[in-house]
Amino acid sequence: MNELRLLTVLWHRYLARLDASRDQDGAITTETAIITAILAGLALAAGAIIVAKVMAKAESIPTD
Repeated sequence: MNELRLLTVLWHRYLARLDASRDQDGAITTETAIITAILAGLALAAGAIIVAKVMAKAESIPTD
């Protein structure tokens, strides 16, 4: 449960920084764009790992 609280606090801090990083026009800073790109890459990697594990498990199921 402590991990969930920590993640919640970190998420709220990230959102606060995201709001603070916008200027009057609503543009996003380079730092925020880089962080977003890294998080998107990590999400794609996690998805690829999950798909690979599911496919490996599915291929190991006997069909006889």
